Amino acid sequence: MIHPTAITDPRAEIGENVSIGPYAIIRENVRIGDGCEIGPHVTIDPFVTLGPDCRIFQFASVGAAPQAVKFKGEETYVKIGRGTVIREFVTINRGTEFGGGITEVGEENFLMAYCHIAHDCKTGNHVIMANNATLAGHIVIEDGVTVGGLTAIHQFVRVGAFAYVGGKSAVVKDIPPYVIASGDRAGLHGLNSVGLKRMGMSDSTLSALKKTYRIIFRVGLTMKEAVERVKAEVEMLPEVEKFIEFIQTSSRGITR
Repeated sequence: MIHPTAITDPRAEIGENVSIGPYAIIRENVRIGDGCEIGPHVTIDPFVTLGPDCRIFQFASVGAAPQAVKFKGEETYVKIGRGTVIREFVTINRGTEFGGGITEVGEENFLMAYCHIAHDCKTGNHVIMANNATLAGHIVIEDGVTVGGLTAIHQFVRVGAFAYVGGKSAVVKDIPPYVIASGDRAGLHGLNSVGLKRMGMSDSTLSALKKTYRIIFRVGLTMKEAVERVKAEVEMLPEVEKFIEFIQTSSRGITR
């Protein structure tokens, strides 16, 4: 199922039931899982691994050398999880040796047209990036995050699980899990209640997270005082513990 105009290096490993469209270029040391669909004019550069059932649309570029002045041509990698959809003109760069050596995209991500994932980024599972969303280097996006269109996220930022980042935002500090953030510069606007209900979160857990959010961001305490008050007044459900841990382990600072 490889179009005769496609160029596939004999050193590439191509799984079963893979289709490769016209004028696609598959270079050496590429591994393509079973059931993948590679559209026309797609370029997959060396050291890329695609999980099964991925779909890459036309003119996407996966695995190009990172846009980093420290990069000296070392062997680094891109790994993309099962069932991820990569739309038109998306660019995903390889990692760098100084940044860990790998860029990782999780399972069942949906990367809309013109998105960019820079070197050494890591996204979790079920992440959605809308058109033109851009990740600088060394960013961590946890499971279930939605990033709105035309949003730019600063290098080394973390975005916590099931957060929702509104379109046309500029994100320069970490965004805790379960919240909504938007704006230039991005600020918090409460919990992502609709998204959390859709994922099946119980009313009691949502209530505990709302109380946690209110104590930390609305009462006017220092972060240390707020965390101590949460531990004293809120049931320490796993989601509350994750919220607190994320804040306490932030090195870049938390979006307020």
